[in-house]
Amino acid sequence: MANDYFRFKQFTLWQQHCAMKVGTDGVLLGAWAEGGQRILDIGTGTGLIALMMAQRFPMADVTAVEIDGAAAKQARENVVASPFANRVEVIHKDIQQFAENCPDECFDAIVSNPPYFVNSLKNPDAKRALARHNENLSFCQLFSISYRLLAPSGVLSVVAPVEVKSDVEGEASISSFFLQCCLQIKTTPKKQPKRCLMKFVKQLIQPISQEVAVLQNASDERSDWYRSLTNDFYLSEEELSSCK
Repeated sequence: MANDYFRFKQFTLWQQHCAMKVGTDGVLLGAWAEGGQRILDIGTGTGLIALMMAQRFPMADVTAVEIDGAAAKQARENVVASPFANRVEVIHKDIQQFAENCPDECFDAIVSNPPYFVNSLKNPDAKRALARHNENLSFCQLFSISYRLLAPSGVLSVVAPVEVKSDVEGEASISSFFLQCCLQIKTTPKKQPKRCLMKFVKQLIQPISQEVAVLQNASDERSDWYRSLTNDFYLSEEELSSCK
């Protein structure tokens, strides 16, 4: 069972009322995604990615949208308790409803850890199913909404399982997005990639960056790459011990 909270260096995330808890996917995206002065986080959950983006980009204003009421309330509480409360706004709305009231090209960067379980067995927990399945926000909807809201030079950053990578790229292309960067993530050096971090833009940029990274080394410790990426967020073992 997940803990009720997850402590980072500059903020703490309470998550007992959120269907989707703090996980590696969100941390990876929050530490890797492209930023800007105006950032939109679609499906913020606990507020993890929104707060990570606010920490990484000190001049940014972050809008975090969440469809689930309990999660939105908890995300708002997490934001208020953080050092970034004056730059992060949590909005409890369906992203389609939110977008209806937004002007075109109003965000410099959009990030999303989207619901990506397509045509799979539903979780009996309704809130967890809402967070994990893409019937309420399909890839088609995600990209079409993002394309309208994203500035001409902006970047959309997402994380998805390797098995739906081609579907994601296909839907992005239909919405006139171009893949700029794809980083495939392995858990260990000998395993096949499980996740993809992808950046999409409105204007074709060549060459496309295609890379592979590993989370853990042979001794099951964080790899140098992962340690460097998340160094500003994860507490060290000594820091964790001092917090107990």
